[in-house]
Amino acid sequence: MVRNLRIVALLSLLAVFAPLATAQAQTTLRIGLAEDPDILDPTLSRTFVGRIVYAAMCDKLFDIDDKLNIVPQLATGYDVSADGKTVTIKLRSGVKFHDGEVLDAAAAKFSLERHLTMQGSFRRPEISSIDTIEVVDPSTIKLNLKNPFAPLIAQLADRAGMMVSPKAAQAEGANFGNKPVCAGPFKFVERVAQGRIVLERFADYWNKDAIKIDRVIYQPIPDPTVRLANLQSGGLDLIERVSATDIPTVKKNSKLKLSTQIELGYQGLTINLANGERAKNPLGQDARVRHAFELALDRDAINQVVYNGEYLPGNQWVSPKNPYYQADLGIPKRDVAKAKQLMAEAGVKAPLTITLMLPNNPDLRQVGEVIQAMVKEAGFDLKLQATEFATSLSTAEKGDFDIYMLAWSGRIDPDGNINSFITSKSLQNYGRYNSPEVDKLLAESRLTAKFEDRKKIYHQLAEQTLKDLPIIYLYHRELLVAHSDRVQGFVPFPDGLLRLQGVSLK
Repeated sequence: MVRNLRIVALLSLLAVFAPLATAQAQTTLRIGLAEDPDILDPTLSRTFVGRIVYAAMCDKLFDIDDKLNIVPQLATGYDVSADGKTVTIKLRSGVKFHDGEVLDAAAAKFSLERHLTMQGSFRRPEISSIDTIEVVDPSTIKLNLKNPFAPLIAQLADRAGMMVSPKAAQAEGANFGNKPVCAGPFKFVERVAQGRIVLERFADYWNKDAIKIDRVIYQPIPDPTVRLANLQSGGLDLIERVSATDIPTVKKNSKLKLSTQIELGYQGLTINLANGERAKNPLGQDARVRHAFELALDRDAINQVVYNGEYLPGNQWVSPKNPYYQADLGIPKRDVAKAKQLMAEAGVKAPLTITLMLPNNPDLRQVGEVIQAMVKEAGFDLKLQATEFATSLSTAEKGDFDIYMLAWSGRIDPDGNINSFITSKSLQNYGRYNSPEVDKLLAESRLTAKFEDRKKIYHQLAEQTLKDLPIIYLYHRELLVAHSDRVQGFVPFPDGLLRLQGVSLK
């Protein structure tokens, strides 16, 4: 009898601890983000942190490798016709969406047409050269273009190439971003605004052997010091955008690893030129005042003061290390006397009061304060308006700003760094810059894939935009990612996205 009671007691204990053992067997990767993403719908989203989440959730037709080569992902290859106006794409077999639906040519056609036609789509300008899409067979689609479009495959290696489940997208409509269904390694579980985004491993992922993690939790923590403290304490396993001033701290910690890459994008100041009433001031209406503002800036000093010299100053939409950078149109030196002269020529009486809206994080607030002190010497009374990042995007869209400090994470093709932001009718042209000459040059740059031809066109573009100054480019960030030594197999990519294929936890 006693023996039987012991057996019962032992079985009871096993029943209690079995769920705990199962839970412990589950591996959870906790990632700290610098902001909370906007809507999790590839067609409608705009944020860099959103792209980080998509890297785990939404595969694309193509991807890049760690050397910036375009490689197949949901597609296996493509062919371009001799005239450049037809692109035929072969799809990978055996791919399923998270709801169990099959990714075939009809589903791919649906996703691309959704990007092209959905109200408010930010993907439309990226692939607007597509005229019609044909289903050739269940694993082949044909894209008929209006004109040859050199950046097309590069665009399909980002959000424009993300495939969503037609069944889920049609069922959810405008609410799809609350329950996204894609074809990536992890499926969406829940989201708590400003709190967490939770993903779970998708058992039917086409490349499931590369996935070693069961669950991913993304936590938005805007303060880089707090993000790092959470990493050091073990509350997080990996954080993106480590502050440059924290590099020594990370390097001194034997349990932390640091990876660095110069970003493909830029940090810049978008000027409101024609977006509502806020544009009706001397800065928005007179290029001389914008040049005065730029001449009051010392980009090297900003980099040294705020980032310990770790970032790369620049004045164009690509960094000085990019082959498309126009070295003969380099960074102007600070010249306060010339700035004052331009203000006088424009008939501006100092001080000119304007407001700089910037994302609410400590580094950028410090950048704003340094700029504030610099431009004061040239006659600008600069007010700072720190705003939550996703809110700042909607505010900019409405035109409720004078200057907007906006970072762009960058694309492998330079077209992705400029077209959406200065084309006259683009949704992301927040300042409403309008130049028929620039529109014409941008259209021409998309017609040829030859580097020499495109660089000549981009030289003309740089000349015109540096004259008009719709955006004052400041610097190019170093992408700093830190993780604990428990994280194994992590490979940094030049676009700053966190790919989890091959990543495991020790």
